[in-house]
Amino acid sequence: MLDIIQYLLGAASGVLVGFVLGLVGGGGSILAVPLMVYLVGVPNPHVAIGTSALAVAANALTGLLNHVRAGTVKSRCALVYAAAGIAGAFAGSSAGKAFDGQRLLFLFAIVMIVVGILMLRKRGHAGNPSVMLGRENAAKLVGYGAGTGLFSGFFGIGGGFLIVPGLVAATGMPMINAIGSSLVAVSAFGLTTAANYALSGLVDWALAAAFIAGGVAGGFFGARLAKRLSGTQGRLTTIFAGLIFAVAIYMLWKSAAAL
Repeated sequence: MLDIIQYLLGAASGVLVGFVLGLVGGGGSILAVPLMVYLVGVPNPHVAIGTSALAVAANALTGLLNHVRAGTVKSRCALVYAAAGIAGAFAGSSAGKAFDGQRLLFLFAIVMIVVGILMLRKRGHAGNPSVMLGRENAAKLVGYGAGTGLFSGFFGIGGGFLIVPGLVAATGMPMINAIGSSLVAVSAFGLTTAANYALSGLVDWALAAAFIAGGVAGGFFGARLAKRLSGTQGRLTTIFAGLIFAVAIYMLWKSAAAL
């Protein structure tokens, strides 16, 4: 059982993750697990993963509503992608629960390094804004959806950094549509993973609530600041990628020592 200080740290962690998501538009959710383990002090890595999966899904749903209002979601493509990934997320999360917690954190740190590298890559994809679900892309959506769902479920992350390029590769849609549409899959994968972990009693509901509340507040302020700093978005992304590298190195050191 966590104490009140840990729940307050959980809320503060949610503020940080939500703020980063609002500021740089993605990647922030991958900080949820290391924050819960190393800042909040959740003793069981699997509880940290299950709880963060629920929090990430809730924050993604909030972001999805904003994109729906803006008309940037390709709903049919997104639903096919998400539906294919739910089975993958369930299988991945089942494998993750059975995996040694410290080894899972070690692999998670390696994934964080990959995420940082992907965030530093320049993307100049224009895309086809009139793309629709059809025979030519349905199979690709199913394949990419299942693969990213499996990965997302195993590590208990939103997986947006993989879902966005997966949607672009499958359909050729513009980046802004891929970002909005990806939140359907992020929400679905997160909820599937959280439900699987919850069945094994590996979700701290009170901590998740504190994290989600903090994430909503942080996302609001991050989005407002992003509008002011829109001209320096590339620099912000570079700084955040550097933060991911630093956290990943710390996780590698801590988890390797515990193995």
